[in-house]
Amino acid sequence: MLLPSSRSGDHLLETLPHWNKSQRWAIFLSLWLAFLWLPETAGFTLNCHKMCICASNIVSCSKMNLSVVPTGLPHYTTVLDLSYNEIVLLRSEWTSVKLPNLHNLLLNHNNLHFLSSEAFTYVKHLRYLDLSSNKLQMLDEFTFEPLVNLEILLLYNNQISQIDRSAFITMINLQKLYLSQNMISRFPMELIKERSRLEKLTLLDVSSNKIKVLPIDELRTLPAWIKNGLYFHNNSLLCHCDLYTLLAHWEIRKLNPVLDFKDDHTCILPGPQKTQVGVFDLSGESMNCSTFKEEAEETYLEQTVHLKCDTRRRNMVKTWMLPGNVLVSHGSNQSATVEPDGNLKISPVRSEDSGTYTCFAMSENFNETIYVVLKVHNFTMHGSGETLNTAYTTLVGCLASVVLVLMYLYLTPCRCFCCPNKGKTRGEDSIHSSMLSVTPTHEDPALKAELNRHVAFMDSKDSQGQNGKLNPNGDEDEDDQDAEAGSLMKGKRKKSVAESISSVFSDTPMVV
Repeated sequence: MLLPSSRSGDHLLETLPHWNKSQRWAIFLSLWLAFLWLPETAGFTLNCHKMCICASNIVSCSKMNLSVVPTGLPHYTTVLDLSYNEIVLLRSEWTSVKLPNLHNLLLNHNNLHFLSSEAFTYVKHLRYLDLSSNKLQMLDEFTFEPLVNLEILLLYNNQISQIDRSAFITMINLQKLYLSQNMISRFPMELIKERSRLEKLTLLDVSSNKIKVLPIDELRTLPAWIKNGLYFHNNSLLCHCDLYTLLAHWEIRKLNPVLDFKDDHTCILPGPQKTQVGVFDLSGESMNCSTFKEEAEETYLEQTVHLKCDTRRRNMVKTWMLPGNVLVSHGSNQSATVEPDGNLKISPVRSEDSGTYTCFAMSENFNETIYVVLKVHNFTMHGSGETLNTAYTTLVGCLASVVLVLMYLYLTPCRCFCCPNKGKTRGEDSIHSSMLSVTPTHEDPALKAELNRHVAFMDSKDSQGQNGKLNPNGDEDEDDQDAEAGSLMKGKRKKSVAESISSVFSDTPMVV
């Protein structure tokens, strides 16, 4: 409500045509007196002597029960404090003049439930905006569009449930965004994602909201300086081991969201009871998640690898140490070089490059040491092994030996000196020849088929020969022995075969 003027009084008189002139002037006078007796009500020109405190370029109108912003703000104002009032709407005309020097605007602890899309048109140079502890329910696409210089935005303790994906897209200098204690159900990944994130954003607080699912795979790939300022405790997250693994890694890296609020990271177990447990208790009886261990970087011979010095702060000076405490220096013959972004490049990778690398990160008020373990596989990426594993070599050798033995036993052609049945007729074949040659002869196919059909069982009781050795022919007659003695070589061969086979095939059937 603006201050009434003579024209506004005349307009009020014109709206009461049924009242006489004296009555209309009495009503007008009563309203005017009421306005004078209630200076703390809405719509008044700034008075630095009665209502607000003006200290050079700072204007403080806190706790004055204001329902609107006072008019007549000096153009040189840099800090405007309107906190702890009863302001409900922030329209586009809340200031009729541009305030080019206004850097800090405090509207916290009011009853704000509406922000005009043009509310900040005349205060484009704001760096700090406090809208916390109000009754805002949604953030429009164009609400913060003019605030390209804003660095800190406080929106905690509101009733925000809807945020347009483009609500903060123009705030390229935003560094800290506080959205805790609202009713947000979606994690605003677009603010920190690789290609769409706000480059200077170092703190995003979405704790104490209604978020149930986190984009864990995308969070895992974020730089440490972003994760170090990412707060999402006290949400309605569903329990699973990936969530535990993520936070366990943050604990090892000593990131602030876990160090400061470890006990506040909770989740809800699956099931009808909706039991709430601590995320770090999931490695016990709750879900029996495996204990997290840092994994080494893996690469192959002749490849190029980049080791990241993933620090918790930005713009730090980084120095690398190779395994064996060898300092990486510029302009040396080392295969490892420090890149402009502080990461370590190794090209080409050799087997001796395996080991632990140390990155020392330093700034004016913060130092950090990061260890990176590199494991180099002893073969190239395409599988052409230069050195083979010992166990693999042993296995290949055993298989080759077995193949050679089988080839020798079954694929070697029979020589003349090992074929005792050569020249015999079919009727002259005896058990000695079948036992001497394990494989059937290849000279007579009919004989081969017949040999495959007959089986002889030898009885050791009736076939004992000299010195208790097995005689395959049983009790031979003297005439048969004399007949065989006619051929000395053949007799010796038969005897040797009988003696050698008897110890092995004493009670087993033999193909004859």
